[in-house]
Amino acid sequence: MNFTMNEAMEVLERTPQALELFLSGLSEGWLQCDEGEGTWNVAEVIGHLIEGERTNWIPRLEFILREGGNQPFPPFDRYAHLQETAETTIQQKLLAFKTIRSSNLIRLKELIQHESQLELTGSHPEFGAVKAKELLSTWVVHDLTHTAQIVRIMAGRYSEDVGPWKAYLGILKKQLN
Repeated sequence: MNFTMNEAMEVLERTPQALELFLSGLSEGWLQCDEGEGTWNVAEVIGHLIEGERTNWIPRLEFILREGGNQPFPPFDRYAHLQETAETTIQQKLLAFKTIRSSNLIRLKELIQHESQLELTGSHPEFGAVKAKELLSTWVVHDLTHTAQIVRIMAGRYSEDVGPWKAYLGILKKQLN
């Protein structure tokens, strides 16, 4: 097993800034492109990350620490962000993500005082018993997954424009879920 709290924090702390640097100031063409019907655009991916910060990672960790495996924690609605009706700019979304992530990392440090707490288990509504460190590991990989998704979506926008070089551009050949 490779999980360490310090290494997890390295990624969790950097994701908002990395996305802010990468996406700030880009045209709507980059931010609104997607991979076809039923897929998310870049702005929607950021909305999903915000929703995860609000209702997934820290609330589930708190639930594990409070309830253990006595009852499953509430399911996470992976599509809740699509119900937002207010128009927000990418800058507003990136700021919201950065702000809530910062608060969540402070809360994470308050909640996890000892390595032994990482072994505590809770009950996932689908998977059953899960450990706190598995939840935190998933949070890190979730960040990396959606960062890769954003890059893949944007690269796909020029898929036809690259002509024969497409044969050398692996990102245009792979479809990740």
